[in-house]
Amino acid sequence: MRALTWHGKHDVRVETMPDPQIVNPRDAIIQVTSTAICGSDLHLFDGVIPGMQAGDILGHEFMGRVVDVGPGSTLKVGQRVVVPFTISCGSCFFCQRAQFSACDNSNPADKQDLTETMFGHAAAGLFGYSHLTGGYPGGQAEYVRVPFSDVGPIVIPEGMDDDDVLFLSDILPTGWMAADNADIEADDTVVVWGCGPVGLFAIQAARLMGAARVIAIDHYPNRLALARRMGAEVIDFKQTSVLEAVMEMTGGIGADAVIDAVGMEAHGFALDTVMDNLKQAVGVGADSGHALREALMAVRKGGRVSVPGVYGGFMDKFPLGALMQKGLQLRTGQTHVQAYTHDLLRRIQEGELDTTFMISHRLPLEEAVKGYEGFRWNQNDWTKVVLKT
Repeated sequence: MRALTWHGKHDVRVETMPDPQIVNPRDAIIQVTSTAICGSDLHLFDGVIPGMQAGDILGHEFMGRVVDVGPGSTLKVGQRVVVPFTISCGSCFFCQRAQFSACDNSNPADKQDLTETMFGHAAAGLFGYSHLTGGYPGGQAEYVRVPFSDVGPIVIPEGMDDDDVLFLSDILPTGWMAADNADIEADDTVVVWGCGPVGLFAIQAARLMGAARVIAIDHYPNRLALARRMGAEVIDFKQTSVLEAVMEMTGGIGADAVIDAVGMEAHGFALDTVMDNLKQAVGVGADSGHALREALMAVRKGGRVSVPGVYGGFMDKFPLGALMQKGLQLRTGQTHVQAYTHDLLRRIQEGELDTTFMISHRLPLEEAVKGYEGFRWNQNDWTKVVLKT
C-alpha cells in the first residue's frame, strides 16, 4: 500500500509499505477514503515530539470502509466508519469512567518505559504518533489496522459525505472537549488562543454551550476571518497587546474561561518565547509556553483554564504563582473522543454544527508532502488539508 512516512525533521515521504494484517481478534482493517493533516502532525514534522522512528506511518484523523475483521470485532465488512485517534480498550479502570485517552491497555508494554519516564504513567495508544504513544501505524495511508475495533470506530450512515464527518476522528471532539473542560456558563466571556482547526471548533462549541462572548487570538487574517464567521471577536496579537486588550474588553476583570488551542510551538514577542523557540531549534526539548502563560495571566480570579493544545515535554517559567494565587481551575488532556462522537454525529445530522467551513485544500494521498509543506509554511491560506486515497 501507499503511505506517508516520517524520516526526520521536515522529511516526510509517500512510500510503498506492507499492507496491514489482522493481529488480534478485536482488530479490523480499514480501507481509508479520507484522512487529514492535523496541527499536532506539524509537531512531528518539526521534530519537537520525542520517540519518532524513521519509517513510521503518520496520520491520526481518518475514516474509511471496513474490509476485514477479526472474530472479536463488532464491525462488519462494508461499513463506513470514522476512527477516533485515541486507541482505547473499553474495559480498563479509565475506559470504564469514559476517560478513554487514559486507557491502560492500548500502549504496548514494550513502549511504556519511555512514556513513564516522560509522564509518570503510560499514555494511551494513538494512531500515527510517537512511540511514546504506542508507535501505531497511522491513517495517512491506503489501509490501516484498527485495534479494539469493537470500542472506537463510529459507524457512519450511508449518504453522509466524508467531509461532513471526518473530523469526528479528532479535531471536532477535541474542540468540543476544550469548551466542555472550560465549564462554560451563560454570560461567560471565553478567550481562545489559536484559530487553527481545534481553536475554531472550540469557538463554535463555546457559543453553542452558551458563552455570551468569545474572543479569539491569532495573527493570520484568514483564520481571524473564520473566527469572526463563528461569532467571535478577534485580536491580532501582532498588532495589539493581548493582555491589555483582554483586560480592556472585560472591564479589567479578565476572562471567565480561557482555552489554549496553540500548544508547544507558540509564537510571540516576549523574551521567554524567543528563548523557548531557540531551545526547540537546537533540540533541547523545551515546550514554548507563551500562549499558556498569557492565558493564565488573562483569566480572571477563580476562572477556568482549558488546554487542548499539545505539550510533549517540559516548560520553563511556568507561572505557577498565578495559577495558585488566583485560584484557577486547570483541565487538560488528550481527547476522550469516544465519549463525544455519538452526540456530535447527531448534531452534525441535525445541522447544528458546521464541520466543513475550514477545509481549504483537498489533495490525493500522493501529494501529502505538498500538503504538509503548505500547512506548515502558509497557515494563512492552508487552514485544513484533507487527503483522499
